[in-house]
Amino acid sequence: MRRFFSHLLAVCLLGLGTALYAQTTDNSSNNSDIKSDRKDVRQDRRDLHNDRKDIRKDQKDINHDRADRNGDRRDLNRDRRDLTADRKDCKAGDKADCKDSRNDRKDIAKDKRDLHKDQRDINKDRKDLHADRKDARKDRKDIRQDRRDIHKDKKG
Repeated sequence: MRRFFSHLLAVCLLGLGTALYAQTTDNSSNNSDIKSDRKDVRQDRRDLHNDRKDIRKDQKDINHDRADRNGDRRDLNRDRRDLTADRKDCKAGDKADCKDSRNDRKDIAKDKRDLHKDQRDINKDRKDLHADRKDARKDRKDIRQDRRDIHKDKKG
């Protein structure tokens, strides 16, 4: 009987020691989880801030490119009207307007190229804007998930 109690006491002490060791180990890892989750939240907030700055910058670029495109479109229309007027004058016999019509055709070609370049820039900025908005959504989602992880780690 004495041996049975001593064995039972030894098993209880070993079980209690193991349980205490598990509690202290889990608590320290729990703190490191909370710490790393908080660090992730801070990093995600920084990323979100930078994404918002990029979004505003891309919106400004789009607006600027649209203004350039619209200006080039106005120039193109003005040059076309000018060319039409020069052709009429050239048919009437004015040689200076014939030379001017060649310059107008060059201007029209240049304006068309500028118009296409501006449209290409607008499309590129739209893609960038879409990607930045996508990154911002992902960062907001990560922040939410990290905050949930912190809450879970605190509550156990």
